[in-house]
Amino acid sequence: MSSATITFPLFGEDFVLDLPRYFTLFGFNIYYYGLFITAGFAVATLYLIKRRELFGLTKDHILDILIIAIPCGLIGARIYYMIFNFDKFFGPGQWENILRFRDGGLAVYGGIIASGLVFILYSRYKKIPLGSLLDAAGFGLFIGQAIGRWGNFINREAFGVETTLPWRMGLKVGDVTRYYHPAFLYEALWNVVGLLIIHIFSKKSKTKYPGQYFLFYVAWYGLGRFMIEGLRVDSLMIPGTELRASQWLAAISFFVAVGLLVYYHVRGKEITSVYGDDAEDAEEMDSTKELSKLDGASEDELLDEDDDDTDVAAEDVDGDDGNDGDDDDGDDGDDDDDDDGDDGDDEEELAKLDGASDNDGDDDDSDGDDSDGDEEDLAKPDGASDDDDDDDTGELAELDGVSNDGNNEDIEDENTKPEKDEIKEKESIFKIKIRRKK
Repeated sequence: MSSATITFPLFGEDFVLDLPRYFTLFGFNIYYYGLFITAGFAVATLYLIKRRELFGLTKDHILDILIIAIPCGLIGARIYYMIFNFDKFFGPGQWENILRFRDGGLAVYGGIIASGLVFILYSRYKKIPLGSLLDAAGFGLFIGQAIGRWGNFINREAFGVETTLPWRMGLKVGDVTRYYHPAFLYEALWNVVGLLIIHIFSKKSKTKYPGQYFLFYVAWYGLGRFMIEGLRVDSLMIPGTELRASQWLAAISFFVAVGLLVYYHVRGKEITSVYGDDAEDAEEMDSTKELSKLDGASEDELLDEDDDDTDVAAEDVDGDDGNDGDDDDGDDGDDDDDDDGDDGDDEEELAKLDGASDNDGDDDDSDGDDSDGDEEDLAKPDGASDDDDDDDTGELAELDGVSNDGNNEDIEDENTKPEKDEIKEKESIFKIKIRRKK
């Protein structure tokens, strides 16, 4: 059949195609079957790069997917086909057929299974949600199969049983012409319709969870493949049975995919991080890479700077925590010797502190004197008084020594703003200590 003449009565009796399976370039035979598969990969890659924001992926991720999908998909598709055609590849003089890809012999489901397993490993390595990778693969598979099936047309394969329908395809060998279902065309058109559906849906509706589009692909393709496979005359059969392997796999995958789609829809689970913020992050990653190349800086250097800033901030926090811890220990020690009047003293000191920090410099001279008196009391060294809150008084002395120096102009100066912020922070800590005592 590979050398049969192709006719389509729908286009008239004179419509005849006698297409060669390959052409020669620089002494090499280039098979159209391989060219159509390559074209499918290329168009799918361009589409995915254009819409990478939908999946939260970068250009590098898309290219990685392509690099992974080509070898793994071809190997998986070949192994799947060989399993169900064991006698054609294994045995005396048959081993060389394993590498004869140009003659056909690839099974789509084998490629999907192999690529899916590798995607699992890649998603773990890159820490990318598996669903986002599979969604991209779903779009790519629709495109790749819609184009790649025309390679079956060139090879005169993947056709169906004989029929008298107006759109039948004729294969003429010698003087005999037989008409068959153009099963390859059915599947190509089925994939085009599926692609249009999810393309329009993804444009008009918000993605609810990663893996949504891939599940649609599995369900849609499974339904179509189940019907089309029943028409084909070259189906792969389960050894020892009359069951078509791909037809049964298509039926199982269809029901599983539909069940998961319904489950996630009813559950109402929405995961926007993959297709929302992560999509913007992906674009920022691309921009960062381009800028780093221009500036001579790498992403690692940028990340190192962020890590250094984080470490410095962590040290500052640890230092403050340590000081707070010491203050708390001192407070706890003093609490053991406090009498019933301590709470009153604390409230009085807190009131003084609030009055000092809220002072705008507009008070009269008598208020200024009170403030100076408070300063003197708070500035007393440890052990100078029998008051049980000497540790707290010493801390307030350090605070008020900066904030209540009597010079309102210096306080308003921009150079003292960082000090004021630090004072407010320590005042808040002191208030918390007082509340703990209560």
